[in-house]
Amino acid sequence: MQHNKVLRTILFIILAIVVAAGLFAGGIVVGNQLPTGMVQSAFQGQTPTTQPTEVVTDVCTSYASASTPEELKTLFAPFWESWQLLHENFVDQPLDDVALMRGAIRGMLAATGDKHTSYMDPTEFKQANASMEGEYEGIGAWVDTTGDYLTIIAPMKGSPAEAAGLKANDVVIAVDGEDQTGVPGDLVLQKILGPAGEPVTLTIRRGDETLEFTIVRAKISVPVVDYQMLENDIAYIALTTFNDQATEQLREALDELMAQNPKGLILDLRNNGGGYLSTAIEVASEFIPKGVIMYEEYGDGTREVYNAKRGGRATEIPLVVLVNEGTASASEIVAGAIQDHGRGKLVGTQTYGKGSVQNWIPLSSEDSGVRITIARWLTPNGKQINNVGLTPDVVVEMSDNYVQVPSDTDIESIEWHDTQLEAAIQLLLEQ
Repeated sequence: MQHNKVLRTILFIILAIVVAAGLFAGGIVVGNQLPTGMVQSAFQGQTPTTQPTEVVTDVCTSYASASTPEELKTLFAPFWESWQLLHENFVDQPLDDVALMRGAIRGMLAATGDKHTSYMDPTEFKQANASMEGEYEGIGAWVDTTGDYLTIIAPMKGSPAEAAGLKANDVVIAVDGEDQTGVPGDLVLQKILGPAGEPVTLTIRRGDETLEFTIVRAKISVPVVDYQMLENDIAYIALTTFNDQATEQLREALDELMAQNPKGLILDLRNNGGGYLSTAIEVASEFIPKGVIMYEEYGDGTREVYNAKRGGRATEIPLVVLVNEGTASASEIVAGAIQDHGRGKLVGTQTYGKGSVQNWIPLSSEDSGVRITIARWLTPNGKQINNVGLTPDVVVEMSDNYVQVPSDTDIESIEWHDTQLEAAIQLLLEQ
């Protein structure tokens, strides 16, 4: 039986992941919206006619390079034996060898037990990077693919997802009427993404409710910064992601706003799903003049310290940060540093709780990649917020009419109230 030559390199792909020091072309990220998942197969086949010892010898000779250390040849002998037995005995032939190879990598990374360490096939890897580069086609929402169901972290501002009424922590239980129970989150994401102009129907579990939303996909330009001067000379900046454009756009907004001599500043990090670690340090440095922004703690207990960079534009102005359950990862780094330094107050609700750092590493043999958790991060005071989140200094729930409005209501007649923003303004005025 002949196999595709590229599959003979699977052992070396696995080894390359283990010794991936030379493949760090991807950025270090602390985001939540990336695909993940595990592919497993099970089958019942005929009793093999070849004795296992013979198979092991044949397979190791065929696939293992002469340069492979002997201990690894022995370690991976059961893998190659299983590979050979599968091809000789599985009922449905021919097998998709590329799918088997990718499934093996998924399974290996999933075996770490860390939901943020995972394999991304070429499509997933492209889409994950596209959302960080600023444009893709879909409904416009940050999502978490690592749970039992795909979960909405936050809809993007001005997106079809926001217009339809999706909220943070909405759980996608069906797509176009098809039950997604047991379907890996990355595969659910593939069904939601699609060409602009085409509709997709999501069945959502929200608490005890089951809701249905039909959303027309669009070309999504990932928003970065929105800013304006509010009444009472208060500056307002909403930062919605930490991609490679965020720092520059934030600085431009600060330059324009600070020139108007505001009495206070509100930084809105609600529904900000995260992004690049380096961007988080740069953003935090615009508000914190000196000191630790975060600690990166590795598996051996060692720590790397990230300090504030000099030259921040808003290091002294009274500051309030808006947060909610969609504030995740890189945005939690910024909010946590501001809170620990006493630089400003957090207003809103408990944040998402993402406290680990991943490397995105492209694989050399195809246009796919892996993301590997390399460390956990701590706030300047040493707090670890993973699966816990940050507790605001002032807890304020969002008023119901901020998102949901009856379909027969005259929109123009509604007096909109952002209760969290109003609380932040009041806090600044009191200062």
